[in-house]
Amino acid sequence: MSMLKKELENQIPNIQNEIKQLIVDKGEEIISEVTVAQAYSGLRGIKAFVCDTSSVSADKGLIIRGKPLLEITNILPEEVFYLLLTGNLPNDLELKELQNDFSQHLTVPDYVWNILSEMPKDAHPMTMFNTGILAMQGESVFYEKYSKGMPKSEYWRAVLDDGIRLLAKLPALGAGIYRMRFNKGNRISPNPEKDWSGNFVHMIGLPDESGDFHKLMQLYFMLHCDHEGGNVSAFASHTVASALSDPYYAVSAGLNGLAGPLHGLANQECLKFVLGVRDEFNGLPSEEQLKDYCWNRLNSGRVIPGYGHAVLRCPDPRFSAFVKFGQEHIKQDDVFGIVDRLFKVVPDVLQEHGKAKNPWPNVDAASGSLLYYYGLKEFNFYTVLFSISRAMGMISQMVWERALGIPITRPKSVTTDWIKSTV
Repeated sequence: MSMLKKELENQIPNIQNEIKQLIVDKGEEIISEVTVAQAYSGLRGIKAFVCDTSSVSADKGLIIRGKPLLEITNILPEEVFYLLLTGNLPNDLELKELQNDFSQHLTVPDYVWNILSEMPKDAHPMTMFNTGILAMQGESVFYEKYSKGMPKSEYWRAVLDDGIRLLAKLPALGAGIYRMRFNKGNRISPNPEKDWSGNFVHMIGLPDESGDFHKLMQLYFMLHCDHEGGNVSAFASHTVASALSDPYYAVSAGLNGLAGPLHGLANQECLKFVLGVRDEFNGLPSEEQLKDYCWNRLNSGRVIPGYGHAVLRCPDPRFSAFVKFGQEHIKQDDVFGIVDRLFKVVPDVLQEHGKAKNPWPNVDAASGSLLYYYGLKEFNFYTVLFSISRAMGMISQMVWERALGIPITRPKSVTTDWIKSTV
């Protein structure tokens, strides 16, 4: 038994008993009320289910297993996956074992590439990525064992097995799609000696003599790993997995949500805006020029991409981490300079404008500028990077949902007529 499974096996009975007691002691307590406005507004703010892997504080941002994000930006993606699952950072031996587990499942099957090669040449990278995941569903450990009568107590183990096998392949799948879709040459085979993000950098084939692109991808994959349970991608994967669909189905469902322009596609819209600013001023504008530019944009009825968030009421700590990286590594770059300077201008403009509830930047305001600098300039690929990372959070949540026996998600809907006649 792996050390990761042993750690979870030790934790699960205690957590199960704790939750049973919570239900006995506080099962009738009300944690949220629903207004008619909320029912018509995307269920915003309704506390309706539990996610322990991470939480998002309006004034602090992302907190992973009790650890504020900015305290752990130096850890590897493999370490954050272990943290999401167990609540603890791995020691050196635990990390090495997890990396070895990944290294055994790096290769994407040939039949996946055969399927992807038959797709239209202009297929969206996210369509290709999700197709590749679904194509591998036949390899699901959970599906095979469930079909043979696996007991409920073993569900979480099979989900974890699937999760590790799938996560291990996602960098190769993403990098291979990049090279295929954008005519970058033959696919590059994974190197089992490299870490998870290092393998991605190796396989995507962009130059990285300084090693800074590798550092960026470590940070990128770590920062995007999870964002509590109510965002579109997490909730979609949760809902699908609650029907006991295996992780291949459930992760794909979540990533289909991530592909929407109000979720994962937002980063490319932010970069388009920043590049538009650069082209307008033929380089880096002054703060006063940026201020006038933003006011003109708002007065014409358009928004400032990258500013505002459904939950946060402070600068997104993921944005702060990216800006810190940019200041340390590419401070001289005009595109990053615009991102940095916008942060000095936009919040005051939005506050004076008065219509934005949250004038602070989100993660999308910065991430694209860094990718662009290191040569990854194909905008519609950015959401694939987001997806590679976010799968860690989805799978971690699934493992615990199956360990705790969380039932199928089935909220009750009502009709407009019912509201009019009853409320």
